[in-house]
Amino acid sequence: MKLLRLLLVLCLLATLNTASRVATAQDEPRAAWQVTRFEITANVGQSDRSLSSRAVITARNVGRGSGSTLTLRINSRAEIKSATVGGAQATFRATPEARGNLQRFTVNLPSPVQPEGTVSVTVEYRLPVTENTGLGAISALGAQFLPPSFWYPSPNTIYSLRGADTAPFRLTVGAAAGETVISSGKASGAGFDQSLNAQPFFITGNWDVVEGAGEARGASAYLPKGAGGDERKQAESLLALAGAARSFYAGLLGQAPDAPVRLVAVMRGGGASDGGTILLPVAAFRRSKVDSATALQIGEAVARLWIGGATPVRGEGVGVITEGLTRYLANAFLEKQYGRDVAEAERLRQRLAYATVSKRDAPLARTTPLDDTYYISVANKGAMVWRLAERIMGRDAFMGTLRSFIQKGAEGELSLELLRAALSGRGGSALKNVMDALLDKPTEMDLMVGLPQQRGAQWVAALRNLAEFDVTVPVMGVTASGERVMAEATILARSFGEVTFKTAARITRAEIDPEKLFPQLDYSNDIAPRVRAIDEALTEARATLARGETAKAEAAAREILSIAPSLQEARILLGRALLASNRADEAEREFKIVLDDALPSPVALGWASEGLGEAALRKGQSAEALRRFTEAARAEGEYASTLAARLNRIKAEAAANSSPAVDESVRGFVSQLDQAIKTGSKADIDALIVPGELPNFSRGIIGNRPEVWQTRVVRTESLDASRLAVDVALMVREMGRDQSGTAVLILARTGGSAWKLAGIEFLEVR
Repeated sequence: MKLLRLLLVLCLLATLNTASRVATAQDEPRAAWQVTRFEITANVGQSDRSLSSRAVITARNVGRGSGSTLTLRINSRAEIKSATVGGAQATFRATPEARGNLQRFTVNLPSPVQPEGTVSVTVEYRLPVTENTGLGAISALGAQFLPPSFWYPSPNTIYSLRGADTAPFRLTVGAAAGETVISSGKASGAGFDQSLNAQPFFITGNWDVVEGAGEARGASAYLPKGAGGDERKQAESLLALAGAARSFYAGLLGQAPDAPVRLVAVMRGGGASDGGTILLPVAAFRRSKVDSATALQIGEAVARLWIGGATPVRGEGVGVITEGLTRYLANAFLEKQYGRDVAEAERLRQRLAYATVSKRDAPLARTTPLDDTYYISVANKGAMVWRLAERIMGRDAFMGTLRSFIQKGAEGELSLELLRAALSGRGGSALKNVMDALLDKPTEMDLMVGLPQQRGAQWVAALRNLAEFDVTVPVMGVTASGERVMAEATILARSFGEVTFKTAARITRAEIDPEKLFPQLDYSNDIAPRVRAIDEALTEARATLARGETAKAEAAAREILSIAPSLQEARILLGRALLASNRADEAEREFKIVLDDALPSPVALGWASEGLGEAALRKGQSAEALRRFTEAARAEGEYASTLAARLNRIKAEAAANSSPAVDESVRGFVSQLDQAIKTGSKADIDALIVPGELPNFSRGIIGNRPEVWQTRVVRTESLDASRLAVDVALMVREMGRDQSGTAVLILARTGGSAWKLAGIEFLEVR
């Protein structure tokens, strides 16, 4: 019987797979194009700050009709030089693209391409870069072109309902002499061969390489040139994490795809990843321990080697799979790696993030990056939907269904429509109803519980379900002595119900869906007696602390911790409130709890170290304070904590008589910059700035030339072999008004020994 059931399931999946392929080809009455391969040669032009490229796009017609034209989309600033098909020049027409501020150009094909036929179009083009960003940049410090910059032509983009085109590619990049090029796939001569489905991208620069060992063998970390021992040690930890993730997913989904994993430190664009190459902010390698944001990013990126990489993801609602399913898998990996409490804390952060958009999100199956709620909803709500499906079906059945798609690899295809049909086929009508409601409609669900009431020798609580589907949900009762009593109840759609706790002990509190499996509009009414929503209490704690109302801030933080003891953000607020109340010893205990957490967030790392530094400084422990402030500054948790740490570090250095020496060449450069700002000459100012950087700063200075601009260099800090961070004090007079403050300038050596201004991290002048 087991064998018969297995054969029936396999037949069902095969039928669904075939039906999906037919539907994909038939749901477009005209020609519809899907890229099967990219071949791109790109040359970075430093002198004119432009990218000159030749792209060969091979696409298959997956529509029902024949195609006589191929429409491609690209950055609106791209200058299309020519298009050829089969070696012959082709005519084309360029027009603005309404979605995403792009341009589309339509190439006329020499002969119609029938359904399932393919065509290769070669496009020569130039893309000028006027301003450097994390998506597209050309600089003496390196170039960077990520897929969302739309630097290469493609029929479909992230704004399409079916998502951007992904395919195997060959990429060759001509970069400045001495620079290393990094992309995804296997390095091959002067280029990269990516056999997985991916989007072409590249970055150039100078790095030190750390190779992985053990489970991480074949993985590499690229650190800024001149990185120290601490950065290398952290790189080894992150590589080990990536190796553990690869092993974990191999156990769930099958053999790992043959693709190298690269962890690359970048100055901007951190958070992007594709095809096994993961761009991490430099701070991820400078923090005192692995943080939750980096661990989650690595977990998701490695999962995409299977989801979307080995097995392509197509069709509407791709984000629910590429973002939501990979987040669900990454959460499972974090639970395996760090324990249930850590995973639950991460899920709580995700739930709080989703709560900010839950009342205005679009249906998951139809949302695109054009919706401002897209990334928050498809990742966080999407992960909740897949976790709920797993719980309804059972883990083995859920993973078995998913694995059946993944093991087909490039010969198969994964889509939201196909996966939900297969899951519903095994999970029954209950799962189908849940997925239909949560994927095809905005969030409407709200579960409620009433105050527990005694009924004879038992306790009961009233329940309510505002969703349009029946739910079977666990309910937790808490007795006066703190004992937990679990029960389960079924509540009909848009109806009432009740739960019975089989205990004579007095139930003082009840909570419906204690694991928070269901996406809801309001979680505060899940508990009776009712408590404030966590996000509301967090907002109050932050606001009252900012106003100096430390007692109120402390009370709000303790209220949150009574509900969510693992929420690091609340513990940080409690520690800061205690510190502001001159209770340094109590504050230290709270900050140390955060730092001892197995996986603290970057924000928690920054504030906990900054708080411990303040406590040490008050006790006259200047050396300890200096160490803690340095940790906080290197963590780059958030703007406020990093700024406070940098300012307090200067105080600690003065107290310890250990202020670092300042390079006189830096003083000379800053003096030049002061003079250029005071004269207001655009040519003089631009000559001191790395080309493409800080255009708004330059324009602002020219438009409002200050009468006085005086900079005093306070300290310098080496960031890598070519960059310095310079803390300065400013005195400014603008429009007759005197102002003062602080700033952190980033200086870089470019093409020689001269400094240039590469960035301004902080500018606080009032």
